[in-house]
Amino acid sequence: PYSPVAIAAMGAGGQGKGFAPERLTTSHAASLAMGAPMVEAGLWYCPSYFPRGQERNWRQSCDREVGFVRNTVGVCDVSTLGKIDIQGPDSAKLLDLVYTNKFSTLNVGKVRYGLMLREDGFVMDDGTCARLGESHFLMTTTTGAAGEVMRHLEFVTQCLHPEWQVHLTSVTEHWAQFAVAGPKARDLLNGLLEQPIDNDSFPFMACGGVRLGGVEARLFRISFSGEPAYEIAVPARYGAALFDLLVARAEALEGGAYGMEALNVLRLEKGHITHAEIDGRATAGDIGMERMVSDAKDCIGKTMSERPGLRDPERGQLVGLRPVGAVKQLTAGAFLFEAGAEARRENAQGHTTSVGFSPDVGTFIGLGFVTRGRARHGEVMRMVDHLREIEAEVEICAPVFVDPEGGRARG
Repeated sequence: PYSPVAIAAMGAGGQGKGFAPERLTTSHAASLAMGAPMVEAGLWYCPSYFPRGQERNWRQSCDREVGFVRNTVGVCDVSTLGKIDIQGPDSAKLLDLVYTNKFSTLNVGKVRYGLMLREDGFVMDDGTCARLGESHFLMTTTTGAAGEVMRHLEFVTQCLHPEWQVHLTSVTEHWAQFAVAGPKARDLLNGLLEQPIDNDSFPFMACGGVRLGGVEARLFRISFSGEPAYEIAVPARYGAALFDLLVARAEALEGGAYGMEALNVLRLEKGHITHAEIDGRATAGDIGMERMVSDAKDCIGKTMSERPGLRDPERGQLVGLRPVGAVKQLTAGAFLFEAGAEARRENAQGHTTSVGFSPDVGTFIGLGFVTRGRARHGEVMRMVDHLREIEAEVEICAPVFVDPEGGRARG
């Protein structure tokens, strides 16, 4: 039986919170109790930072929270990341088609970073995918693109390959997931897990089932901060209790909770991208990930990504930025010009995408795109923010500011 739904019914309540409903994490009440201002990420409300004592502004709190992760241990609710459960004998075929790199070769109990292209060859999203069983994968997407990626996978399975035996389920709300990051992350977790882990039994990019307090959970050893880090996921009904427990254990180790501001600084220091960089106009080559497009297989968007215009060496390339002049402030969305060039659109050599103050570097740092950027490291350019009337001299550099060899996360 089928009866159409009236357009008027679909539009009912389409205003205010009916148009943009609030999505709350399991740690929402605890975050409010800790005085955290909330910011929107997609439709989710996430803590911006957790003020303490005599701290008068967000920067003081953010710097302290970054210090937790770099020096002891920090806890962050990452439940808002999209989670798509993929099962069936053809699951690996699906992942090989939608990701630029191969996932059919991923071993059970391992996680791999993946890049996904749109059909026009531009980057759609990035994230990790874990192989929980021979025909069972868990895909993670960025918070804002979770719906888009789910639609994309359903299009592939329903229209391009309806003969494939694969089943997709969005499980974002089913699991509460928390990042535990920092040199003492393993110490914190081993105080809770029924079976302790070490670097040999649970190496970097491993995943698997664990138990804590009689509750079945999933543990992933992945890092968005560049420090030794894990993400632990439990059924959502246990989320609030686990967050309280993790934060209390972190504080006992001279760490604590960290919010979105610190998360942004940590990923900037490591040169990790978000949708500020993959904004729909970036190719795998633009962000320095052209080698992730496998030559051993085809994938959606691969052919279109090879168009001459998308391989043009004059395209903007991802770079790091650091101020070198009298003005030390950087802003996102500003234009970049060669030194001495007039600040006009025709002369623009690139733009900034993300900025933040790095306690480790001791100054503002940023990411952006510059024409032939990877060949221009060391060049000084002029950043101009016409809207805020801010100008600064910036040095073009590599996008990784902290631990460029990546040894910390594997230790």
